[in-house]
Amino acid sequence: MRFKPLQSASLFTKFQLNLKSEPSFSPFNTFIMASQIQTLSSQTPATNADNDGDDTLCSSVITNLPSEPEAAATLGRPIGYLTGEAHIERAWAHWNSLGRPKLIVAPMVDNSELPFRMLCRKYGAQAAYTPMLHSRIFGESEKYRSEEFTTCKEDRPLFVQFCANDPDILLESARKVEPYCDYVDINFGCPQRIARRGNYGAFLMDKLPLVKSLVEKLSQNLTVPVSCKIRIFPDLHDTINYAKMLEEAGCSLLAVHGRTRDEKDGKKIRANWQIIKAVREAVRIPVIANGNIRYVEDAWQCLEETGTEGVLSAEALLENPALFAGYRTPEWAPPGVCREGDLDQAELAVEYLRMCEKYPVPWRMVRSHVHKLLGEWFRVHPSVREDFNSQYKLTFEFLYGLVDRLRELGVKIPLHVKDNDSIEMSANGNSA
Repeated sequence: MRFKPLQSASLFTKFQLNLKSEPSFSPFNTFIMASQIQTLSSQTPATNADNDGDDTLCSSVITNLPSEPEAAATLGRPIGYLTGEAHIERAWAHWNSLGRPKLIVAPMVDNSELPFRMLCRKYGAQAAYTPMLHSRIFGESEKYRSEEFTTCKEDRPLFVQFCANDPDILLESARKVEPYCDYVDINFGCPQRIARRGNYGAFLMDKLPLVKSLVEKLSQNLTVPVSCKIRIFPDLHDTINYAKMLEEAGCSLLAVHGRTRDEKDGKKIRANWQIIKAVREAVRIPVIANGNIRYVEDAWQCLEETGTEGVLSAEALLENPALFAGYRTPEWAPPGVCREGDLDQAELAVEYLRMCEKYPVPWRMVRSHVHKLLGEWFRVHPSVREDFNSQYKLTFEFLYGLVDRLRELGVKIPLHVKDNDSIEMSANGNSA
């Protein structure tokens, strides 16, 4: 039997970000002495002149973003008047109201979009982040908003993440999404060169007055809580001061990636859970951990060792969206410990494609996920990968046919589960 597309979709033109502003640097301790804040903006984005209009799927709008007055009327009073103990109590009350999710899909540029989030939720994810959205472009471009941010009523709890370097621009964009999410998140953790050029992400660790102003602007003016995702400093004392500053500025939840800005290779450099634990002990708001989550048992171990409220997984989920349900890729399935399960990545790829038909997204995202899910299968039959890479205009028919072809060639790479254990895991990490 061959897989058939659920429906057809029309096409839009690709929107390409072009972030070129240059960063400046200042040491951590200059934050105490700083008296002025200078914000920088990136240049206007460029479109891709070589694109022929076959990059983006389009369907009826899933989320209609309201105007700012409409959003305010819907959500009620901003929470910025809360400080001190009231802020801490409100942060925990909100987290408790969401059920204190423990297994969370991390923000991934172009990769944690709605259909992927929904697939991960099906297999045990209890909350999720959107991909990082550029706050200035989000505010300026209706096309960017409609293509890059979609959600649905089942897509909760939801963190909507922005990168930013201007408090007013960030607030303008945040107000557009606050009716549709549980946190507006600020990305202070992206270590890539594009973040250096655009003056955002982890490169704002050198501009702490600006970091503080971004958090304060949102926390004093939004009706939903503000969360922040950070990386650690090389020095523990600096990291603790950083976390406390964010808490005092109004951050209601802190996600800590246990690697420094320069430690980019997650496969070679282990995240430091002890520093995450130290941050959790130093602040009074909820903290969630990021780093070293390869399979679900890692998540439970991380929760135990760090004492955090939850864990994030990113790269491992791209290869295995069923990670939180207890499935492992063969790389992490030692003989005698694990056995073959009843699921494989090809089946997950088909499920993802069906999600994409229901919740259309740009084709570049679809292509990326198919590469990640079927990477090991392509290594067995590189000619299939070559055909995939040479297919400039993707269609669902072609992609379903690609899976059929691999099946017909006899590829069989099942996911694994721990032997004698149920793949159904309870919320506290014990076998069900």
